[in-house]
Amino acid sequence: MEPIDLQLQSLMARSLAGDRGAYLELLRALAPRLRAYFRRRLTDPSEAEDLVQETLIAAHDAMGSYRGEGSFRGFLFGIARRQCARRLAKRARRQRRLELVHDAAPDATTPAELLERRRRAHRVRVALEGLKPSEREAVVLRYESGLAYDEIAALMSIEPAAARKRVSRALV
Repeated sequence: MEPIDLQLQSLMARSLAGDRGAYLELLRALAPRLRAYFRRRLTDPSEAEDLVQETLIAAHDAMGSYRGEGSFRGFLFGIARRQCARRLAKRARRQRRLELVHDAAPDATTPAELLERRRRAHRVRVALEGLKPSEREAVVLRYESGLAYDEIAALMSIEPAAARKRVSRALV
């Protein structure tokens, strides 16, 4: 284990034991690392900052589930990855709603075309539900969030080739 992992684990253990000073030191140590992580993945600095705060809150809520086994950074960045994926999926859902509103304009499509589009969207949702979670996440990040394979790989902590493979398997 790297020295930073040992330091973070020590701070975490002391925090769990009720040491408020260790908890504040832990937050000060984590915030810049999370900030850098999110800024590499998001274009909007304020969105990255929001995710730092959300991740610290989620990590606080999950502290009781950390058993001291393995890297604390792995534990933390697993939470960060899920927070980022949720944010990107939420952004994609919002974008889809905007597109549906735009597409549903009276001059944009016929009722039959709109019905067919809704049926197709339902079939896609059902198909996604049948996938393994890792494949579903990769497909959603690729096609709903519009991320490149290297961005998906960074979010999922895998290699770009593995991201391509997960998407490919899901589409077969």
